[in-house]
Amino acid sequence: MKPIPFLELQSQHQDLRAELNLAFNEVLDSGWFIQGRQLEAFEQEYAAYCGSKYCIGVGNGLDALHLILRAYGIGAGDEVIVPSNTYIASWLAVSYAGARPVPVEPDLRTYNIDPERVAAAITPRTKAIMAVHLYGQTAEMDALRALAGQHGLKLIEDAAQSQGATYQGKRSGNLGDAAGHSFYPGKNLGAMGDAGAVTTDDAGLAHKLRGLRNYGSHIKYHNEVKGYNSRLDELQAALLRVKLKKLPEWNRQRQALAQRYQQGLQDLPGLTLPYVPAWAEPVWHLYVVRHAQRDALQQHLQAAGIGSMIHYPIPPHLQGAYREMGLAAGSLPLSEQIHAEVLSLPLDPYLPAESVERVIAAVREFAIGAR
Repeated sequence: MKPIPFLELQSQHQDLRAELNLAFNEVLDSGWFIQGRQLEAFEQEYAAYCGSKYCIGVGNGLDALHLILRAYGIGAGDEVIVPSNTYIASWLAVSYAGARPVPVEPDLRTYNIDPERVAAAITPRTKAIMAVHLYGQTAEMDALRALAGQHGLKLIEDAAQSQGATYQGKRSGNLGDAAGHSFYPGKNLGAMGDAGAVTTDDAGLAHKLRGLRNYGSHIKYHNEVKGYNSRLDELQAALLRVKLKKLPEWNRQRQALAQRYQQGLQDLPGLTLPYVPAWAEPVWHLYVVRHAQRDALQQHLQAAGIGSMIHYPIPPHLQGAYREMGLAAGSLPLSEQIHAEVLSLPLDPYLPAESVERVIAAVREFAIGAR
């Protein structure tokens, strides 16, 4: 029986091959490869998609978050509240800016940052709250926005996994003061290499970011501040423009596949399925289940020729990169439990229906047999 990979991008690219080739040739023939017409067009189109006024293309998602913090003047001596349950990039952006990440535990149902715990973590040094829309589902933004407003804080979205997700009908990327986006190839909207962007309604922030990404320069050879080299190049912008047209259709297909998983895997002993609040419409960047015997489940799937992934095996506070924070095992128990139990099942817009049924059958076989 043919193996089911966790993710394969060849089908997506084969479907769009003619359009992608045209986009590539247009850039090739133009002779212009950095900060040109393709980037300007993509920024306009992606801002419109998110419902924001401005989009600023940058090198990757980590740079997007880092540059937002820099542009807001957040740095040494400041604190930024971050989820304890996230990919390490959310924390690294804060560290790059010179500030201190302050981890806050998630709501165990949604895996996203818990606003009640955020309130308890705010200090006089807190300058921002970073909400990560994990796995493609938005955080509880109204509660976070109320806290940010009450304490004069910036509310920043890490929207790397949530292109097209909505909160009370409003798209991610337009739910806070600014949002960082990643177009890593495996994302719902993925480039063919590293790429990222910032969306915002803040004209002043957008202006600062356009300088920071380009060596601190708005006019060639005039460097106003110590900037960075973090630019979304013309080729990636052109390819992303092709894919952006397909994103709504791809997200609908992800939602349909996730619904089939929800139906086929419900009420299995020991298996926790994703929880979707009434105010959220996820785009299912990942379909993540939890099981106390996660490693055994993954091995069972592997034996059946089914790929899976762990997002993520080690929480940031237990990584060597953050050992100086002194957060030992047991200090953030909810995140540690999540990281020990989560498993991502195959899900992409081109996953055949029969493959989904095979995954469901294999998971059911394990769950029922593991009782």
